[in-house]
Amino acid sequence: MLLGQLGAGIIWFALPRFKEGEFGGTFRFTGGDLPLPGDDPTSIPSGRFWLSNGDAGFMALYGVCTHLGCLPKWETANNRFACPCHGSQYQKDGTWITGPAPRPLDVFPTVITLKNGTQRTTEIDLATGVPLPIPFTDFTVDEIADVAIDTGKRIKRPNNA
Repeated sequence: MLLGQLGAGIIWFALPRFKEGEFGGTFRFTGGDLPLPGDDPTSIPSGRFWLSNGDAGFMALYGVCTHLGCLPKWETANNRFACPCHGSQYQKDGTWITGPAPRPLDVFPTVITLKNGTQRTTEIDLATGVPLPIPFTDFTVDEIADVAIDTGKRIKRPNNA
């Protein structure tokens, strides 16, 4: 009996208990929730990420500096993310610009489902290991049925060169 309770306790502890819309789980949005290309990134504090739609496309950026875990903020006047702790700066797509951060901002995998049923997903450049933005070249936000961002599977970008 004791071994059964112990085993059940271990299994319960080991299983993830994240719910949809909770950090560590999946967040869902509609096309109207996404920033348009050229708009400032949108902060999603409950998910600890930013929705960013730059020149190359859409990304969900983990909102934590890769240096020591502080929370960079978007600076509209400078068109970049800036970490208040030690000065690391990042471009709109999370690419490192300057400062002590060892790598760009991490990315959460995203699946955009269009109303016609096709999907666009975060892809990884196999040569570099860099996650690629989802380009908005062959669809508009009006054609988006669902956007799913999985905060339980952070993609770490390669270290700065």
